[in-house]
Amino acid sequence: MTKQDVSFARELVDDEMAGSVYVGRFRRAGGGMVSVTDKATGEMLFTSGEASSEDVADACRTAKQAQEQWAQKPPVERGDILRKFAQLCEVHADEIGQWIIRETGSIPPKAPFEIMTSAREAIEIAGTTGQPVGHILASALARKSYARRVPLGVVAVITPWNSPFILAARAVLPALAMGNAVVLKPDLQTPVCGGYLLAKLFELAGVPEGVFNVIPGGGDVGAALVDNPDVNMISFTGSTATGRKVGEAAGRDLKKVALELGGNNAAIVFEDADLDGTVSATAFGSFFHQGQICFTVGRHLVHEAVAEEYAAKLAEKARSLHVGNPFTQQVHLGPIINEKQAARAQKLLDDSVAAGANVLAGGSRDGLNFRPTVLTAVTTQMGIYADEIFGPIAPIVTFKTEDEAVALANGVPFGLATAIFTRNQARAMRIADKVKTGIVHINDQTVLHEVFGPIGGMGFSGNGARSGGPSVMDEYSQWQWITVNEEIPAYPF
Repeated sequence: MTKQDVSFARELVDDEMAGSVYVGRFRRAGGGMVSVTDKATGEMLFTSGEASSEDVADACRTAKQAQEQWAQKPPVERGDILRKFAQLCEVHADEIGQWIIRETGSIPPKAPFEIMTSAREAIEIAGTTGQPVGHILASALARKSYARRVPLGVVAVITPWNSPFILAARAVLPALAMGNAVVLKPDLQTPVCGGYLLAKLFELAGVPEGVFNVIPGGGDVGAALVDNPDVNMISFTGSTATGRKVGEAAGRDLKKVALELGGNNAAIVFEDADLDGTVSATAFGSFFHQGQICFTVGRHLVHEAVAEEYAAKLAEKARSLHVGNPFTQQVHLGPIINEKQAARAQKLLDDSVAAGANVLAGGSRDGLNFRPTVLTAVTTQMGIYADEIFGPIAPIVTFKTEDEAVALANGVPFGLATAIFTRNQARAMRIADKVKTGIVHINDQTVLHEVFGPIGGMGFSGNGARSGGPSVMDEYSQWQWITVNEEIPAYPF
């Protein structure tokens, strides 16, 4: 997708959306206005509405009122609507892609990945609506016994700014498929591709009024949404710190909660790995979307026998990558999302250098343009090793033995993904058995997504896997047990 000669499209985005929330329809927001900017230039693209507490309550009430009729719709009809959504994603891919590039600062190839993966997700989820929703159970008595999945009711979906379209779609689609209504809170930095475009696409696809609602806002809006009594489940994707608060608040009201949180993912490189192929993979894993993905390779654990060669190759790769405006230039990295995030990554880098780390490549930034950086002489005591960076920095730590590699990989509280590079498949599987992460990729990097696979983390990275067939159906429903007797049983009193 090349954007240099394409004007900024507004086929789906119209004046009705400006300053609005979407509660059954677009209407003026009660919480004020927020400027949505091009992250590379600072140019104002759109004026978003910010939801008020009244908007939150109204959206939840509207969703609750609409949900029962939506749940009664034949499941295959809900599936047809999701398939229509997938078709509309393809039809409007160019415009959606331009919003993703400019709102998030992502390079052009990331945009069609988000869009077409969401379309594929919709098709796969639509297929589940034709699958059995329950079981006929055995019984010790002469009666019929059934178990069936039933909708939860209203599902609140809270999503971040880094991959806003796909992360919203990945939660909203299965929730709708199972007969739930949804209230989506996108991040205020990306309300268009993370919320408004989805609202328009679902509207065009035939989702009834009130079933899907969008209320952009900050932390106060998210807290009000989690606390609202009409909400039965919260699906949250974001930082571990905020996820803890969401989990605590949801627990007080015994609400179901799905948390996909931060990551500090290790790539383990053994001495027999194909170094050229490995470096290509791990550079992508660390630097794609400026490292602003929870699946990013955050730690490079390299066998000491090849560590020097690996570091030199990775530094050479980093120096070859271009940083700039992804909407107007051919670049490998766009801007960091905002100054606060760029400054945080810079501080982690500066502190590690002050503590003895060596910069082999990068190490500086021009505003939000952060050069891909490779560090050696990193220790496990440095923040650059222990914390999620969310910036294009690749710290390298060496190991001697298989056991040491496992200990290093498990040495942080996050447990999202691990990559293992070796020609020895038996060793790779031994490592996979020992690492405490929800995802393991052998001879590939960690930034992977397939609609067929369960995605989720352990430890500080979340409370389990979701996505992928039956696991999605269980995530966005609850089980109900039904028994049927022809005659009332006799009881002793």
